[in-house]
Amino acid sequence: MPELPEVEHVVRALRPVVVGRRILAAELKLKRIAPDISRPAFDRQLRNSLITAVGRRGKYILFELESGRVLTTHLRMTGKFLALSVDDKLPPYAHVVFHLDDERRLVFCDMRQFGRMRLIVDSQRLPKELLTLAPEPLSDDFTEEYFLETLSRSRRSLKQLLLDQTRILGLGNIYAVEALFLAGVNPLKPAYRLSKPRARKLYEAIREVLHEAIDAGSTLRIDLADGNGSYFEAPERFWRVYEREGEPCVRCGTKIRRVVHGGRSTYYCPHCQKR
Repeated sequence: MPELPEVEHVVRALRPVVVGRRILAAELKLKRIAPDISRPAFDRQLRNSLITAVGRRGKYILFELESGRVLTTHLRMTGKFLALSVDDKLPPYAHVVFHLDDERRLVFCDMRQFGRMRLIVDSQRLPKELLTLAPEPLSDDFTEEYFLETLSRSRRSLKQLLLDQTRILGLGNIYAVEALFLAGVNPLKPAYRLSKPRARKLYEAIREVLHEAIDAGSTLRIDLADGNGSYFEAPERFWRVYEREGEPCVRCGTKIRRVVHGGRSTYYCPHCQKR
């Protein structure tokens, strides 16, 4: 599932394609992608809308419209956008098609059909799923004080807490285990038992791994105009522990372990992450 850095790169790829463009028509081909609105209403409320900005809130992509409406998109596991000309054949799993005023189409494809869109009529009245999100981890609102307080109030393991988007935003399985390794803390340790010095290390590690992933191109290479699909695996591999079970730790040489915790694979070094 895409995490914050991946979604950030999708947003950056979308901006030059759609900002300033007008939606001439919007086809909702698969109802479950936008379950809260009918197909005719989806087209009616988006038709002739000018896209003024594309942003991100956590893992949600936000298309801001001149009308004040906001179209939110969550890619989930396999959602992706393509930018095609009017003459290009639609690819498989093309569930939403936006006809733009420059003779192109923005197409949302989703093989597993888990992606979701929602049209917010009033940008000042956001839905619960956006209002309950934690502060952006790379923003000034994500303070060290907020992080320490959040840890002190939770009896869940550190790994489980880092995956809770209402407490720590933007982290998924990859960047959670990478941040925990970078900070040298045990992912199974109860959050409230983490000392303040080590909690501060984890706070810095979260921001570092996210910045690092964004700067390195994340796990994706994105070309919205490529008709075979817009997402490509990055050729370099920069994970320190993720999916490295049995391989030597980059710090001490101890074999990386994998445990299933909370239904997810957790990778860690038993030597470097004792505490």
